Amino acid sequence: MARLDSWLWSVRMYKTRSAATAAVRGGHVRVDDKLAKAAQQVVAGQVIRLRRDQDEKLIEVVDPDLVKRVGAPLAQAAYLDRTPEKPAPIPEMTGRVAVRDRGAGRPTKRERREIDRLRGR
Repeated sequence: MARLDSWLWSVRMYKTRSAATAAVRGGHVRVDDKLAKAAQQVVAGQVIRLRRDQDEKLIEVVDPDLVKRVGAPLAQAAYLDRTPEKPAPIPEMTGRVAVRDRGAGRPTKRERREIDRLRGR
């Protein structure tokens, strides 16, 4: 069995072991919906939920014996990806919102009032 941080690193969830340790200590990793510790042992069948950037990944441990970083095919065989699919983005909502011209600087007092009026403040 391996430590949680080294296992996450070895299956290529994080680029470095220290990044994996920092994520676990920061509360971004949960094992069976409980906060995890970096030195916690990984057991087959555990469900690990981890957050990176804006994504949340849900994986189930198949091979808990990986301690060293391995190739991508072996790493992908060590877990099952249980992450639910994201819904498709709403076409009307995609794109840029409230974009100012480049170099326009900060809004003037009048423009701020108009912005506040639009936002309903």
